[in-house]
Amino acid sequence: MTTLAIIGAGPGLGAAVAERFGREGFSVALIARNQAKLGELVDSLSTRGITATAYLSDVHDRDALTRALAAAADELGPVEVLQYSPVPRREFLLPLLETTVDELSTAVEFSIYGPVTAVQQVLPGMSELGRGTILFVNGSSAVTPNPKVAGTSVAFAGESAYGQMLHDTLTERNIHVGQLIVPGAIRAADPVFAPEVLADRLWRMHLDKGAYRVTVGPATA
Repeated sequence: MTTLAIIGAGPGLGAAVAERFGREGFSVALIARNQAKLGELVDSLSTRGITATAYLSDVHDRDALTRALAAAADELGPVEVLQYSPVPRREFLLPLLETTVDELSTAVEFSIYGPVTAVQQVLPGMSELGRGTILFVNGSSAVTPNPKVAGTSVAFAGESAYGQMLHDTLTERNIHVGQLIVPGAIRAADPVFAPEVLADRLWRMHLDKGAYRVTVGPATA
């Protein structure tokens, strides 16, 4: 059995993706900062017959993130799918002229150093498996800079560039890298932006291994 590791797992999109992949036989490693919410999510998935384990980690703590992913692979099976989708923090969402160097450096650590740390940890296992998928989930500021949210506009752009380079480099190893752009609020019962709909889109990205970037919207729903 192989593992889906979700960095930034929570009760919305993370829970939906965990259930979608879990139904297909994946074990699920849930990685986030909030132990109580992780425990609730594990319990909920367990009632659906899905093997899930919680790992407490903050993406700003590279050593802790590395340990969490290593433990997941040891305990659940090699990580075949990595999803990096932590929710940006408030300090990343300030207007341009209110964004300080410290706030911007924190955003870069969150959206660039975190993904690089995670990818470097799981890549050897994917190479040994001979397959794998790395999925990034970002908002629209990743592709269209928005001065109202300067931190994510700068840091998501770097994450996007890193992912694109990974996509181009790892294809020959049968490792697909994809980015899902969600240009709107994730909300229940929405035909385009509901967590379950987005989870199914991510599952199809894993299966189809197509283009790097997929943008959610009415035309592609």
